[in-house]
Amino acid sequence: MTDSAQPAPSLERKVGLSSAISLNMMNMIGVGPFITLPLVVAAMGGPQAILGWVLGALIAMCDGLVWAELGAAMPEAGGSYAFLREIYGRHGAGRMISFVYIWQLGFTAPLSIASGCIGLAQYAAYLWPVLNAPVFYGQLRLVSLVAAGTCIFAVALLYRNVGTIARMAWVMTGGVVLTIGAVIVAGATHFHPALLAVPHDAFALNAGFFQGLGAATLLATYDYWGYYTVCFLGGEVREPGRTIPRAVLWSIAIVAVLYLSMNVSVSGVIPLAELTQAGAAKFAVVAVLMERTFGATAAKVLALLVMWTAFASVFSLLLAYSRAPYAAAVDGNYFRAFSKLHARYKFPNVSLLALGAVATVFCFFNLSQVIAALVAIRILLQYVLQQVGVIVLRLRRPQMQRPFRMWLYPLPPLLALAGFLFILFSRADASREMLYAAVVAATGSALYLQRAYRRREWPFAARDYLSDGK
Repeated sequence: MTDSAQPAPSLERKVGLSSAISLNMMNMIGVGPFITLPLVVAAMGGPQAILGWVLGALIAMCDGLVWAELGAAMPEAGGSYAFLREIYGRHGAGRMISFVYIWQLGFTAPLSIASGCIGLAQYAAYLWPVLNAPVFYGQLRLVSLVAAGTCIFAVALLYRNVGTIARMAWVMTGGVVLTIGAVIVAGATHFHPALLAVPHDAFALNAGFFQGLGAATLLATYDYWGYYTVCFLGGEVREPGRTIPRAVLWSIAIVAVLYLSMNVSVSGVIPLAELTQAGAAKFAVVAVLMERTFGATAAKVLALLVMWTAFASVFSLLLAYSRAPYAAAVDGNYFRAFSKLHARYKFPNVSLLALGAVATVFCFFNLSQVIAALVAIRILLQYVLQQVGVIVLRLRRPQMQRPFRMWLYPLPPLLALAGFLFILFSRADASREMLYAAVVAATGSALYLQRAYRRREWPFAARDYLSDGK
């Protein structure tokens, strides 16, 4: 057989259920909950903020059922890329929608990765305040260089066989669970029930209540994101029809219990006034908790564990998202360079390096700006399309093989859609964030149409091309 006749290299199915759950949890439990927990409490003005975590968990579970059904039915590399392509037509509008999705992923995936790197660097600055010092004539701070270095190091670790990575994931997940477990134990052993007293007007159903609930739920939802990581690795999962749904739903359930327990533990130790003050410092709350319960040394150890957790999230995000541009390029619907696999380890090295490079640049941005842009773009250009899309696919292709069918259909996608729109439009600066999404959508659409015209693809394809199933 000649070289030209050799089959194209393909991804290997080496990820089992336990590794899939650990990869999901690494992605979900990044630095987010340790920074946003006091902000969630501040948004609602008291312990009733637990409603934000509960509502966030319900939205995650409804959306998770959508991911579980789509991921089991289409276990391919790329996750949402494959879903959107098939839902809206491989040779029709789905080609453009899936291209625009990959284009926006080139921004939102690095934003998500950078948020973990920035959070890790902020905790490093808590331990070593010298990292807040300016460098390069005051244009940068050392903490930004730490964030960028974290991203580069994660790329270096991922430059290897996926089987080795799955084993590394378990070690990192152990650190993640230990971190949250330490916070829960510290709170439970020094718990003051009186601090959980709810203000008498806490549940007055006025505009302020719903605005606060929306802000709290948005932060909580951001912290839950990541339960779909296994879907992006669909081409590398063993028995995907069983493994993917179980990994998605189990990871949501486990993380929801951990988040709710952590929220109660922290609120039962630190008074509201101090808790919201710690939130203003962005990352001090869990260190304050640990210092108050077990001393300064324990607080420093916990800060190191939070850094471990943040790095595990960055690791998982880079691993998962690098598969999406690869899948699109192999499909001929993205830039050809992204279709290349590493000659020895068979992973999409060009895609990994590209996302890592963009994320490294975003590490020099402000964390709150990164999160705000990420949430708006992701909801409008991915989640809304999938909630509507899973219903469209049921109608268009009722005979499609679905190893897992979501429970209580069609309630999950409808409730998830309502939840995402609520947390998006409840924000005071929603119009600015929607402008970001519009710019990304417009540039991606223009780029696709230019390529499609040159390549004679939808909507410029000849009628016989569309009718012969090529």
